[in-house]
Amino acid sequence: MANNENLIPFSKRSKNEAREYGKKGGKASGAARRKKADFRKTLNALLTAEIDSEEWTPFLESLGLDSTVEAAVNAAMIREALSGNVKAYIAIRDTLGQTTKSEEDLEEQKARTAAVKARMGPSDDEEEVQDDGFMDALKNSGDWEGWKPEDEEETTSI
Repeated sequence: MANNENLIPFSKRSKNEAREYGKKGGKASGAARRKKADFRKTLNALLTAEIDSEEWTPFLESLGLDSTVEAAVNAAMIREALSGNVKAYIAIRDTLGQTTKSEEDLEEQKARTAAVKARMGPSDDEEEVQDDGFMDALKNSGDWEGWKPEDEEETTSI
């Protein structure tokens, strides 16, 4: 059983040992990704398969839909929601991306997210732009007030 006394941090392992563990992790990650991809392909194939159901085929075709497993499952969810099944309604609502939050709640959530990001600083995926002083030099290099490019005509905003 693992405990803190017998764990060795990767920073204290040899390069060869770290490389071996990295290789094993990469292989396991690839296998997991392939397994998930195969699952999605199988599920998609099953959902798009045609069905010949005495219950669903006439109903779906009367709506102009193909008689597929996916269409039958969606129709069954709608039927359940119509019969009062709140969980079916919530599943449909969530699938459609609708929310019960008000606009104020959404704006507050955006503001909180922005505040947290500001406190944390730039993330790894955001490129931090270093100030090379160009803009300050440009501002201090002369009188730019009233300047406009020669080929630009004066326009009014509407």
